[in-house]
Amino acid sequence: MAIFIIASITDAYDGYHARKYNQVTPEGKFLDPLADKILVSSAFISFALLGIIEFWMVGLILFRDLFVTGLRMAMEQKGFSMVTSTIAKAKTATQMIIISFILIFLGIKGLSLAWAMPVLDIIKEYSLIHNLTLFVTFFTVFTGFTYLYSNRNALKGFLQND
Repeated sequence: MAIFIIASITDAYDGYHARKYNQVTPEGKFLDPLADKILVSSAFISFALLGIIEFWMVGLILFRDLFVTGLRMAMEQKGFSMVTSTIAKAKTATQMIIISFILIFLGIKGLSLAWAMPVLDIIKEYSLIHNLTLFVTFFTVFTGFTYLYSNRNALKGFLQND
């Protein structure tokens, strides 16, 4: 849990620092979102394997992320660039928040702390992990569509150039 949270915080700080001091590089523009996707995807896959979240949710999240990353790579090879929107950054933040929530839940559950049992019962009773992950899944898919829409002119040029 600590490693994931530290990785998430340092990722956010790195992006902020690069933009603030104008140290954005083409490599960073490619590698930073890729690192985010690897971090988030590995956590979601692990949760699905543990039976905490459903595989179809992970499948939709992975499909969106792989599709957008693959499309961005193909377009950049042909000289087209895609703009990352603010909503895509919000998507990554919500994914990292739900992953942190699940990790905290698992940590507290593993310790069997008496004071935490009512909180764990509420999380279970209202299916919070399922419902929050469902929200993140649909939000992720939605951001994929908004990503395509906001880059529609670049996509048209890319597809006509092919």
